[in-house]
Amino acid sequence: MNVSLVITVLNEAASLPALLGSIAAQTRLPDEVVVVDGGSVDGTWQLLDNYAGPLVLKAFRHPGSNIAQGRNRAIEDAVGDVVAVTDGGVHLVAEWLEALLRPLEAAPGVQAVAGFFLPDPHSAFEVAMGATTLPTLDDITPETFLPSSRSVAFRKSLWQEVGGYPEWLDYCEDVVFDFSILAAGQRFAWAPQAVAYFRPRASLRAFFLQYYRYARGDGKARLWPGRHLARYSAYAFAAAVLVFGARWPWLWALIAAGGAWYLRRPYQRLFGQWAGLDAPQKAFTLACVPVIKLVGDGAKMLGYPVGLLWRGRSRSE
Repeated sequence: MNVSLVITVLNEAASLPALLGSIAAQTRLPDEVVVVDGGSVDGTWQLLDNYAGPLVLKAFRHPGSNIAQGRNRAIEDAVGDVVAVTDGGVHLVAEWLEALLRPLEAAPGVQAVAGFFLPDPHSAFEVAMGATTLPTLDDITPETFLPSSRSVAFRKSLWQEVGGYPEWLDYCEDVVFDFSILAAGQRFAWAPQAVAYFRPRASLRAFFLQYYRYARGDGKARLWPGRHLARYSAYAFAAAVLVFGARWPWLWALIAAGGAWYLRRPYQRLFGQWAGLDAPQKAFTLACVPVIKLVGDGAKMLGYPVGLLWRGRSRSE
């Protein structure tokens, strides 16, 4: 089995050495690593161009390309009959590629494999961010899990069959790609040991922008309309209680119960990720969780209609 590992990067000079180092330390090395740089200006391209490590590395520049375009260019240039995909800004556990390939090697009928991803926090705030926004293995139902392209593998023939990553999308392209695989009658085998670690956003501003872009991508692709409608409805109800709650005090208890239910899982994950934090840091993370939720929901509610408007204009042109 010939395996190509493809990566897209943009301004990842600070994190790229750790990623390449984690690839070089794999228990099963890829036959080649194909990297597409989307136009970095921070020295990323120079690191790639001057790479002299143990990996067979091919690097290409495609300035201005989005993630989907970069992945498709990398896969086009890949020689492997199996393609593994990860992202810039991550580092991989040593058995990552071996775990991803195991289902493909065990059964010729397996066409795609879902790996997993976990946070690599560098501060108490990032611990709270990871616990609030990222699932743990306990949250995953393997039969319905849609993998992030931080950690996924598939046969190149399947990528060709489904038409590759959707280049008209700048965000959420991996979710749409996953759906195209399901629509082709395939399913993802589950490889929970194939873990990619990545750093959560370090500030509320960066987090807001990230989730705004994700939700805008949802709108462009018309993903999860029921989830977004439920969010708008819940916040509209909460706003109505704020305005009229004095007339029906029992509504405040209903809002409090709903909020507790909404935050229960982030807090459960947070309690399991407190190792290394002192008491003030733990108190800080407790306060961060509802703030992160509010900021993320606000970003989603702003981004989704922008994506829908973009889709409406694009379809009318």
